[in-house]
Amino acid sequence: MPLPDSRNELFVLLASAADTTLKPWKHSIVDKNSLEEFVDFDSSDLMVAIECRSIDAKRSPEHDLDLEIYKSGNEYNINLSWSNRPDSPILWHGKHSVWMDSIVGSRCQKPIGGEKLESLARRLRALFISPNLD
Repeated sequence: MPLPDSRNELFVLLASAADTTLKPWKHSIVDKNSLEEFVDFDSSDLMVAIECRSIDAKRSPEHDLDLEIYKSGNEYNINLSWSNRPDSPILWHGKHSVWMDSIVGSRCQKPIGGEKLESLARRLRALFISPNLD
């Protein structure tokens, strides 16, 4: 799957992935990059906030996430963390998931509810991986 042509198209895909994975919540994407910072994934990291709302559109900031997508070599990597829980573990997801203590940066156990974030990370990363046509 080729990357979308515009940021807005990409943001729709990101929000849709969060909606599908983190039901029953609805999500919107807020760009945390300045226009000059993000050019494309070959040269830039993408940092966004994933804002959470209930079905009746009431904000639920306790469920908001911070998402960073960056390219390392030929691989896309994802960092996911809860926006309003600075002491909670951070998920790094490349070929597999690793949870890190947000204070000391060492590896730690998956937190309660962490499997949903791992599922979201896998879904997001799949957006950027083209099937091998060899």
